[in-house]
Amino acid sequence: MYFDPASGLTLPQGVKLASVGRRIGAWFLAIPLWICTLVIGYVIWGLIVWGRGQTPAQQVLGMRCWRPETGRVAGWWWMALREIIGGLAEAILGWITQLVSLILFLTRRDHKCLHDLVAGTVVIHDPNKVIQYRAM
Repeated sequence: MYFDPASGLTLPQGVKLASVGRRIGAWFLAIPLWICTLVIGYVIWGLIVWGRGQTPAQQVLGMRCWRPETGRVAGWWWMALREIIGGLAEAILGWITQLVSLILFLTRRDHKCLHDLVAGTVVIHDPNKVIQYRAM
């Protein structure tokens, strides 16, 4: 583990906080993935990779959700909380909460948006697959 002064977080060796560009890229990548997998394939894929602390787009881009409080990858239930409850929280007031989430994401040192705050996760870039999910 090492202290990342840019984000103020303690992260595992060999990983770094995912950049703003990489996170935005994942958001845009999810759109063609939804279309190519006819939505149902994306949902099934998502349910599988949530267990590894990822969304399908994060898996393609070598990212993972990390819980700094526990020092572990977010498990299936934390990802469900992040994606379902956090997603609903962002959608409740439509563009207003999405704009608030974007502002939080762009201004926070740890790049947490609303759904990350709900689940207590940060998104890390793990291109060499240094972190492996361990079932609790």
